[in-house]
Amino acid sequence: MSTTPAQADPNYPRPQLVRSQWQDFCGDWGFAYDDDERGLTDRWMTDAGVFDRTITVPFPPESMLSGIGDTTPHSVVWYRREIELDRPQEGERLILHFGAVDYAAQVWLNGTYLGGHEGGHTPFSFDVTDALVDGDQVITVRAEDHADDVTQPRGKQDWLEEPHGIWYHRTSGIWQPVWAEVVPAAAVTELHWTPDVSRAQVRVEATLSRVPVGPARVRVRLTLGEELLAEQTVIVMGRHLAFVVAIPAARHAQYLGRLLWSPRNPHLIDAVVELLEDDRVIDTVGSYFGFRSVGIEDGRFVLNGEPCFLRLALEQGYWPQSHLAAPSGDALRREAELVKELGFNGIRIHQKVEDPRFLAWCDRLGLLVWAEMPSVFEFAPRAVERLTREWLEVVRRDRSHPSVVTWVPLNESWGVWDIAEVAEQRHYATGLYHLTKALDGTRPVISNDGWEHTESDIWGVHDYAAHGEALTRRYDGPEAVGRVLGDRRPGPRRVVLGDPVHRGQPVVLTEFGGLSFSPSSGEKWFGYSTVESSQELEDRLRGLVGAILDNPELAGFCYTQLTDTEQERNGLLTDDRQPKLPVEVIHEILTRPAAAIPTEEIDASRRAAGSTAGVVVSED
Repeated sequence: MSTTPAQADPNYPRPQLVRSQWQDFCGDWGFAYDDDERGLTDRWMTDAGVFDRTITVPFPPESMLSGIGDTTPHSVVWYRREIELDRPQEGERLILHFGAVDYAAQVWLNGTYLGGHEGGHTPFSFDVTDALVDGDQVITVRAEDHADDVTQPRGKQDWLEEPHGIWYHRTSGIWQPVWAEVVPAAAVTELHWTPDVSRAQVRVEATLSRVPVGPARVRVRLTLGEELLAEQTVIVMGRHLAFVVAIPAARHAQYLGRLLWSPRNPHLIDAVVELLEDDRVIDTVGSYFGFRSVGIEDGRFVLNGEPCFLRLALEQGYWPQSHLAAPSGDALRREAELVKELGFNGIRIHQKVEDPRFLAWCDRLGLLVWAEMPSVFEFAPRAVERLTREWLEVVRRDRSHPSVVTWVPLNESWGVWDIAEVAEQRHYATGLYHLTKALDGTRPVISNDGWEHTESDIWGVHDYAAHGEALTRRYDGPEAVGRVLGDRRPGPRRVVLGDPVHRGQPVVLTEFGGLSFSPSSGEKWFGYSTVESSQELEDRLRGLVGAILDNPELAGFCYTQLTDTEQERNGLLTDDRQPKLPVEVIHEILTRPAAAIPTEEIDASRRAAGSTAGVVVSED
């Protein structure tokens, strides 16, 4: 039983809806392969004898930290654990949570089937109260993940037995925390926060497990440190509530900066949400949000009403010993810290739905996050249904994180290989754009990052020029940029398809660089361009980044990539997170003022002089 305040606990699995008491069930579980798919017929959920191995959850069986380390494809695996669950009292319920199980899961408690979930990157939970027995409880999980099924959203997980190209070893089964909590029968199950800076308010959406029996209200209390910003109570009329809380302190424009969230000043507003029945508090949860706005305007990404140059790193979120699962909660924190230390102000999470604990560190430390859906690799009705359903769950889970500033449902036409010729595939990409905007109209959305955009708020371009001089020539002025978008593709495909609406979309090089050290003889590796020394790496990096920073037509970049990942050796850090150049050198290269944002030069001069005179309070 953990009683650590969850806001300060790096292992708490649901950072934006916090209860102080919870049970963590990571650790040793019984494990078995089911290559003949006999487990359901032979009722393995009631047979302890078949679990002949031990696995450390939440590490996938393909990884070394799991204690299994078998990368051979196994389509079906089973887990079993005997645990002592907290017993709910009268009027309480016990909820069992799974952070993510790849790809399809079925769950039993004491042989009673609880339900299933399809989608390898999103959370699910069950009310297990009615399945409890006297004594210890037995959780059994069946996970199904077919390596050769390319209609599953799989991202960079290889469908071949051995990794090839830019694809990596798989992550099957349980790969995010398993945990439980006791809650009131009527409890808060979801919270969403949508800040509205221009109106000095925040929209609150809350979902309850059920409507309380007696007269009920929800009370919200917002604080910044010790300062009370707002307190409001609303009447409960049903399970789903939506209301607006005014923040009077945000009306004073000269002091707005102390409230605003940005990479330079990641202020977070804490929230306590209480459910009351007959004036008695029956449930209390902690949460937070960032008071900020994002958008696009005149070819720039805009944060809190001001242009913000994007300095992103491509983040695979992959560790050699644990694959897509982080080695620990502290490793997630350190990952975010490294991004900041190198001089980036954000990341593009690539082909992965990242652990919410990592997003919480991005919220706290001030990192802009582009959230991306792992791709399928076949266009078919089944693939469309699977990706769309899971993408809806991703947006639902993460739309309250202030760090998340852009949604990316598709990448490089993966899964829509013939989008230029096949109308159905264009409708799909455009439909995902509009569906995402319908769920969350507050953030930019990119239909298909890299090339073959149908409808996007940012033109993301993938350009792996080997030298900065090529980037300088290719994007030399508005006409040259227009030609790149129209017909002078830097990659294998046209950047923009058809005749989309032009609304001042920024042009961002969302993949570039990819510089690899020359490997030793016979080493299996992948990179977009090769250097042979640290000095050449520095010179080439300086030239590539400088070409973008010196170009007033480009609104940002995303460098490929943050870390080496298996055979893809083009990270600024090794796979064990060691820098290939001195951190201060990388920081200096990345943080030089950008020509696209003239105020960056002014701000840099003022900071160097130690002056704040005339600086607008709402930074970034």
